[in-house]
Amino acid sequence: MAPPSPEIPNLQGTHHKRVTVHNSHGEELVGVLHETNSLELVIICHGFKSSKDRIPMVNLADAFEKEGISAFRFDFAGNGESEGSFQYGNYRREADDLRAIVEHFHEEERFIATIVGHSKGVCVVLFGGWRYYYTGTACAVYLTDVSWTMLLFDLRGNVVLLYASSYKDVDAVVNISGRFNLERGIEGRLGRDFKEKIKHDGFIDVRNRKGRFEYCVTEKSLMDRLTTDIRGACQNIPNGCRVLTVHGSMDEMVPVEDAMEFAKNVPNHKLQIIEGADHEFTSHQDELSSAVLAFVKMDFRGNYMAMPSQSCKPSGHIHSRL
Repeated sequence: MAPPSPEIPNLQGTHHKRVTVHNSHGEELVGVLHETNSLELVIICHGFKSSKDRIPMVNLADAFEKEGISAFRFDFAGNGESEGSFQYGNYRREADDLRAIVEHFHEEERFIATIVGHSKGVCVVLFGGWRYYYTGTACAVYLTDVSWTMLLFDLRGNVVLLYASSYKDVDAVVNISGRFNLERGIEGRLGRDFKEKIKHDGFIDVRNRKGRFEYCVTEKSLMDRLTTDIRGACQNIPNGCRVLTVHGSMDEMVPVEDAMEFAKNVPNHKLQIIEGADHEFTSHQDELSSAVLAFVKMDFRGNYMAMPSQSCKPSGHIHSRL
């Protein structure tokens, strides 16, 4: 299990609750629920070698909380406080982690309104997908109808898009700083001769500038990344699923050209470039939150399916504020 992040906020407030969920491999995933008692719940996924407590994740959760929308940010296995070992690539395993989180909240009778993802996280939702339902008094309302809004936000951008592509039951996706071309960016981490090294040794140890070991890249994990077809996944997203891509014009990790490629290949796509913003929107947190919230609210308004009877209404302690 990775050591606790020093960035974790004070959870003494009445609206924040630590939640643990076990994935399909028996590993404990740790998250923080920003509870507003809203009907909707937003799930926020962090990026590569990151955690739920990085600035974009915390600020987005706070922004939703201020709007009366509950939000849950969590650590993928091998990251932050969650159990497991960090693995390079690992898109499909992280989609499984996301599914475990979603199913947990389904059991809690929560509506998954949005999943937010940054950078790598966009891939998880492209691979994953789910059918979910709310069990009311004397009836069940299945939320597989497009009249219900399911938004996926992934601060690991790619994961959410893969999820949407595979399961086709997602109404909206928000891709923040996602990488379209997964072949780019590898040399910067592994070196120019990474293909020869990994073919010869079977692995590459990645070290920081001080020479300290950070993580190991195996041939299998490298191929997991190189064989992930982002273009095909994007083109396979149904037209009924709205996708928002938010990207900073000064992103030093993932070039803004990748955002343009998402716009070309996703059928129902909106692109928003935030001028001057870097990969984590360090000095542009307000602009990022405003763009995401506006997209979410537009999808919610007037988009709820009529309940078949009064007995199907949710109980009084859970309510929508949108």
